[in-house]
Amino acid sequence: MNILVTGTTGYIAKRLIPILLEKKHLLTCCVRDKNRIPEEFKNSPEIDFLEIDFLEQQSQLPSDIDVAYYLIHSMSTSSTDFGSLESTCAHNFKELIGRTRCKQVIYLSGIVNDTSLSKHLQSRHRVEKILQSSKYTVTTFRAGIIVGSGSASFEIIRDLVEKLPVMITPKWLNTKTQPIAIRDVLTYLTEAIHKVELYNGAFDIYGPEVLTYKQMLLKFAEVRGFKRIIITLPVLTPRLSSYWLYFVTSTSFNLAKSLVDSMKIEVIGKASNINNVIQIEPIKYEEAVEKSFSKIAQNSIVSSWKDAMVSGVFKTEYTKYIDIPSYGCFKDVRSKSVKSEKQTLARIWKIGGKTGWYKFDFLWKIRGFVDQIFGGVGLRRGRRHGSELRTGDAIDFWRVLLADKEEKRLLLFAEMKLPGEAWLEFRIVKNKLYQRAIFRPKGIAGRIYWYAVLPFHAFVFKGMINELVK
Repeated sequence: MNILVTGTTGYIAKRLIPILLEKKHLLTCCVRDKNRIPEEFKNSPEIDFLEIDFLEQQSQLPSDIDVAYYLIHSMSTSSTDFGSLESTCAHNFKELIGRTRCKQVIYLSGIVNDTSLSKHLQSRHRVEKILQSSKYTVTTFRAGIIVGSGSASFEIIRDLVEKLPVMITPKWLNTKTQPIAIRDVLTYLTEAIHKVELYNGAFDIYGPEVLTYKQMLLKFAEVRGFKRIIITLPVLTPRLSSYWLYFVTSTSFNLAKSLVDSMKIEVIGKASNINNVIQIEPIKYEEAVEKSFSKIAQNSIVSSWKDAMVSGVFKTEYTKYIDIPSYGCFKDVRSKSVKSEKQTLARIWKIGGKTGWYKFDFLWKIRGFVDQIFGGVGLRRGRRHGSELRTGDAIDFWRVLLADKEEKRLLLFAEMKLPGEAWLEFRIVKNKLYQRAIFRPKGIAGRIYWYAVLPFHAFVFKGMINELVK
C-alpha cells in the first residue's frame, strides 16, 4: 500500500515510519528541506522523499497515494498567528490530496471536550473541519498528554521531578487529564488503515487513568525513586507560570506559553468503541513512564521534540547557512595534528550534552545561563544521543547543520541570543583537525560583542582543540 506521511521530521512521524516499513508499506515522506531527511531513513528503498512546504501552494502529489497521515502541528512556533498557519497548511494539503486516489486521511489532533479551549486546541479542531472532504474519508484521533521518551510533556515532567525536591507550582497543576503512552498512540495510528468503520469518524484516545498534573508529577517521582513535595499557589499568573516552566525545564518560552494555555483546560476523553475496533488495551501512566526510561537507558530515543526546528531560531530553509560566509566575519581558526582520526572523530561526535565542551566547561555553562536570562535556549536541550549525531539535531544552544563522518566534518550553527550569526566547524583532513569559529556581526553591537568575548577564546577554543586531539 502507498502511504503519504507529512511531518516526517517530527516526533510522531519518526516513530511511525519504522512501523509502517515493518508492515511492508511503500512510503512517500514529505520534508520541507531534503537536507533534513533523517539519516536512518535516507537510504531506504521503500521511501520516496518529496520536498514540499504546505504553507505554499504546490503543483501536485503522487497520484497513487492510498492513505495519508496528516501530522503537521505548530505547538512551539513563535508566530502569534499559528492558527492561520495551520489552517493554510490544512487547506493546501486538502487540495493536493484531493487530486490523488487517496481513500483515507488519518489525523492526530487533541481532545476538545471542554467548553473553553486553548488557542492551540481551537486550531487543531479547526484543522479537523478543514480536512473534511467528499473526495476521501478522514479518521481523526484526539489525544491529550502523550507519554514517551523525547516528548515535550515527558521531558518537562522529567526536568521538574529531577531538579526540584520541593515545588511551588501554579494552580493549574490540579487540572485533570488522561495521559496516553506513545506506543498506544502509534498502535491507533497504524491499525486504523483502511478500517471502514473508522471512516469519517473522530475518536478520543487516552490511557485508563484520570490524573491531575500534580498526580502525574508525583507518580513520575515514585517511578524514579524520588520523594517530592508539591505546593500549589493560586497567585501565579499565566505569564509567570510560563516563565516558571521556561527557567526550570528545557522547554522554549513559546512552548511554555502554549502549554500553560492548554494546561488550564481539562482534557478528559469521551468513551467510544475505538478500543474494540483497534483491539488495544492502553497501558497505565506508571508503565508508560517505566517503558520510556528503558528506552533512555538503552540510548534508543528515536525522536525528540528538542530536535524540531521550532525549538530554536530556525523555521525553515536552515541549510542556506551551510555555506559559511567569509566577507565581514570575525574568525578564530586553529589546527592540530591528529594521532588517531577515528578517536578524534568519536570525541567530536560526543561534544556537548553530558560530555560537555571538554575544556573550561564552567564558561560554557555561564554563557548558557546568560543566554537563558535573555530568552535564549541556553544549555538545557542537551542532545538526543550520547554519541550519534544527525543533521538537524540540537546540541545545547547549537544546531547541527552537517554531520558527515565520511567527510569527517561537523558543522554547528549557534541558536543562542547573539548580535549576529555564529558557526562552529570541526573538520579532519589528512590527519589534521581544523577547528573554526566564525562570527558574522550585526552592526556595532555585534562588533562590541566579539571583542568583549575575544579574551575567553584563548582559553575556550584552544583548550577544546587540545582535548579533542588527545
